[in-house]
Amino acid sequence: MVKVAVVRFPGSNCDLDALEILQKTVKVPTDLVWHKDLKRDQYDAYVLPGGFSYGDYLRAGAIAATSPILETIRE
Repeated sequence: MVKVAVVRFPGSNCDLDALEILQKTVKVPTDLVWHKDLKRDQYDAYVLPGGFSYGDYLRAGAIAATSPILETIRE
């Protein structure tokens, strides 16, 4: 079965909504995971919820884009 991670960044929102939908409606094993705690090959799919990561001080997602986990997600 597919295992999904809902990735949480500082300032992001709707992560709990995404978690609930995936667990209760889609019925897939899903974890809410802090972006720095993700490990390579633990999950089959990733959800990046909306919001303003890092408070949108620069451009939306500009700082989050430098998070090491995003390289794993890109692959």
